[in-house]
Amino acid sequence: MTTAASPASVVTSSSLPRWYSHRFNRVAVYRAAAAVASTLPRWARLRLAAELGSLAALALPRERARVEANLARVRPDLTPPARAVLARDVFRHFAICFADLVVANRQRQLPERLLAAIRGSEYLDEAGAARRGLVVLTAHLGNWEFAGRLLAHRAPRPTHVVVAPEADAAVERFLRGAPGAVNFVTRREPRSVLPLMGALRRGEMVAMQGDRGLGNRGDVAMPFFGAPAPFPLGPFVLARAAGVPVVPSFCVFEPDRRYTIVVGEPITVKEGAEVEALGAWVTALEAAVRAHPEQWFNFFDAWSVPGAS
Repeated sequence: MTTAASPASVVTSSSLPRWYSHRFNRVAVYRAAAAVASTLPRWARLRLAAELGSLAALALPRERARVEANLARVRPDLTPPARAVLARDVFRHFAICFADLVVANRQRQLPERLLAAIRGSEYLDEAGAARRGLVVLTAHLGNWEFAGRLLAHRAPRPTHVVVAPEADAAVERFLRGAPGAVNFVTRREPRSVLPLMGALRRGEMVAMQGDRGLGNRGDVAMPFFGAPAPFPLGPFVLARAAGVPVVPSFCVFEPDRRYTIVVGEPITVKEGAEVEALGAWVTALEAAVRAHPEQWFNFFDAWSVPGAS
């Protein structure tokens, strides 16, 4: 399998990253958004969300400028006005995905009609038939948390979703505290994911995000759209130790207002070749971002790890 170029370096920063946050990341805001969104038919909810996303792009110039700078690497062919339009679409799609997510959190069962298709489902079926565990690796692209719920409803196996802790514990309880088909595992320290080894060996599925460095020695800088960017090596160390493949997966919002889950070819992680496997993932991620730049939700410099403050 073709992989990315050799890693530029191992990131050795000892400070933990503090990803982008804002004053609206409060549980009262989430509850209000869910209450309003739940009263509207979905077509009206998504239209309202898109308009609010456009307003947010105007009201948050720093974030908009950062998104445009990221997009300049992804789409260097675009003129500045065209990149500005694409950046606005990033905010619009983020608001749409958020609206669907907060409503889904209030429902025990997800409407099947929201899932248009699972492309590459044969990779999941093969692993299920062999009773083999999987590390499903995704990114902050499209409706990633929604994807975990959709896969869990479709896959006849326990599903564990590894998430970063929220700055506000009440927000974390709101987003992930409701009963459902997914077991959320909050990664508060490296050892938080150790119990997942047993889950993988039992043939269960573990979903993780692999597009943001953690700011520690487990990060490796890989070429990403022509410049080194930090990525976590941990998912590949876990997969190799458990003897399971890593499967790239992305949940993208389609023009018909449904979601398609795109499952990539499994990446086999051989002993001592974790970095090579990471390169294959970065190649898959780059292709997904290039195909759907309007759904790549990074409001900071994706080529550096934000330091704690």
